[in-house]
Amino acid sequence: MSSTAVPGPVGRPRGRRLSSVFKRQGIQAFLFISPAVLLLGVLIVYPMVRTSIYSFANLNSRLEVTRWIGFDNYTRLFTKDKSFLNLEEFPPSGALANNVKWMILYTSLSLLLGLLIAVLAARVRYESLMKAIVFVPMAIAATAVAIIWKFVYEPDPSLGSLNAFITTFGADPIAWYGRADTVNYALIFAYVWASTGFAMVVLSAALKGISEEVIEAARTDGANEWDIFRRIQLPLLSLPIAVVTVWLLVNVIKVFDLIYVMTGGGPGAASEVIAVTMVDEFGNGEGGYSAAIAVVMLLLIIPIMVFNIRRFRSERVTG
Repeated sequence: MSSTAVPGPVGRPRGRRLSSVFKRQGIQAFLFISPAVLLLGVLIVYPMVRTSIYSFANLNSRLEVTRWIGFDNYTRLFTKDKSFLNLEEFPPSGALANNVKWMILYTSLSLLLGLLIAVLAARVRYESLMKAIVFVPMAIAATAVAIIWKFVYEPDPSLGSLNAFITTFGADPIAWYGRADTVNYALIFAYVWASTGFAMVVLSAALKGISEEVIEAARTDGANEWDIFRRIQLPLLSLPIAVVTVWLLVNVIKVFDLIYVMTGGGPGAASEVIAVTMVDEFGNGEGGYSAAIAVVMLLLIIPIMVFNIRRFRSERVTG
């Protein structure tokens, strides 16, 4: 006697079930990220696109387009506006040249001092206290930093601590932020003082993440402290150093408040940078021209961010 198998319930194919699961997860993911995407679109993408469009036009006081002028604002920026870029003298001067000077000096000094303090702090008894002292300026608003350093640089020795110090050795007081040849260096040093704490904290945390076993093994093999730093610690700090460098570069490209409070871009236009020029031109009713300056600032930042993203991807692949 033969038995007939009773067919069981027919289910959906495995591929179709997986497709349904992935579809539901995709919808959920979209719902979760949609508020962030909406905010980014409204607060970043839309203003960026609108500013780029405005840079090709003349605007009235209500930011309405009065005339489309193509690339005339950019031509004026790079060929006619000597306060933005003056290539007729060496070294070049103007707001763009000052920004380049800031990018080189501010970034390198903040990074080197932050790394030096991070390495030395790990070797002293009161490490936490030392780090706290160095980090305090980072917690101060840039306008407050500007006011502090205005007192430090004050030409009157009875008020300015720096001139009070140098006059004790018989030197004449110097108008640090009142002279075209010293103003940018004075401003850069003040901002380095305020930013070194950030570099120190990030690099110090990265140093703590390096295995002590590797360091002890190197010491056992006869390596001195300089060899350990140069051959072990520094290569392992390449990614944190890149992160700090990118932050410092972006920070200095848009630097505004410290300069505006301390000098307003003076004396003359000696300390103007891109952001200060942009605000000044906007206040003068040059909305389209100000938008072109903002676009130049954006174009300076984009390659830095692309480098940062590629750096993280390469580290993730090799890691």
